[in-house]
Amino acid sequence: MSAQVRKTATKLADGRDLFYFDDSPEYVSGQRTRRLDDPRPLPDRFAPIEGEDGTVHPVTGPQMRKDPLTGDWIPMATHRMNRTFLPPADANPLAPARPGAEYSDGEIPDTDYDVVVFENRFPSLMATPEQAQEIAAADGVIPVNGLDGDDLYRRAPAAGRCEVICFTPNLEDSLATVSHERMRTVIEAWADRTRELSAMPGIKQVFCFENHGKEIGVTLSHPHGQIYAYPYLTPRTRQMLTQAQAHREATGRNLFDDIVDTELRSARRILDQSEHWVLFTSGAARWPVEAHLVPRRHVRDIAHLTEEEREELADLYLHLLQAGNRFFVNPDGSAIELPYIAAWHQAPIGPEGDELRLHLEFFSFLRAPGKLKYLAGSESGMGAWISDTSPEKIADRFKEVW
Repeated sequence: MSAQVRKTATKLADGRDLFYFDDSPEYVSGQRTRRLDDPRPLPDRFAPIEGEDGTVHPVTGPQMRKDPLTGDWIPMATHRMNRTFLPPADANPLAPARPGAEYSDGEIPDTDYDVVVFENRFPSLMATPEQAQEIAAADGVIPVNGLDGDDLYRRAPAAGRCEVICFTPNLEDSLATVSHERMRTVIEAWADRTRELSAMPGIKQVFCFENHGKEIGVTLSHPHGQIYAYPYLTPRTRQMLTQAQAHREATGRNLFDDIVDTELRSARRILDQSEHWVLFTSGAARWPVEAHLVPRRHVRDIAHLTEEEREELADLYLHLLQAGNRFFVNPDGSAIELPYIAAWHQAPIGPEGDELRLHLEFFSFLRAPGKLKYLAGSESGMGAWISDTSPEKIADRFKEVW
């Protein structure tokens, strides 16, 4: 943890972990401490459940099933159907607690915070204590069996973890508007959670991401992101591994080294660069707005970035978000706040991921003011992407607003 950021751990009323990441001087120095108790009358999330007939049933976590046609694992998180959806500002569960209130249904006990991370109340991935013990005893191997006594469809506990990261206590802010110092705190939180989640038995990869904007499908307007610890390799990661391994066999070189070198030689799609990072629009960009941020050095994940790399990242990332908010304009010339997904691809845990490199893929569904790119027949049905623009046009527009 950086000397400028202090981490404080506590438990919520139902047993979920919560971590404060503070950059305010009085908290970094230890002069003040965040509220650590959670007064809400929440039951233990793993307490047995009594049925209508009086029968007591143990809590079971979400399951996942393997598609025999694609090899993809599909978590079945049925409890998420009724999760909170775009609540009013006075019922925002990610806001700080209201001063003087006995308790609220919000997730943060303190009346203020800098950056906070906590386990999702409605997780897609979760291991019960019994499952976690079983997986740890099996050296991280998750038990797999057949569905309905048949081995064609395989099933297993979706024994991962889902966390929420709140970037600021203010509902009206966004990550694009925070200071360099606060962005550094967010990076420290990403690094800390990546490191700790990667060490959990059964976890295969950690994914830090942000969904921003109603058009993207956010269910809470408060500026926040998520961190998933998957118990399997995601389809996108498996595809990148296949390509990187084939490139190594064919050329003897690392695929990411060659991508960065090729973009730098061309310079046509370079948006910005620094001593440690290169920002560009990929020569095969698929989204109407897209940019990739890649470290020059081969580094597996955010946790392995140096202090110098994190400092530069804070500046470049903020500039990218701010440029995104200038990419499209209304007829009156006013800027349109860009709906986007910011996806931090990190190498899988263990030697399997040696060929992959940390990189950000930043993209938007917005193809013009008021018009979205819908993933219709070709994209959704066949996974065959068709771009509505060109990488060079995307890069040119980014350069205009940079």
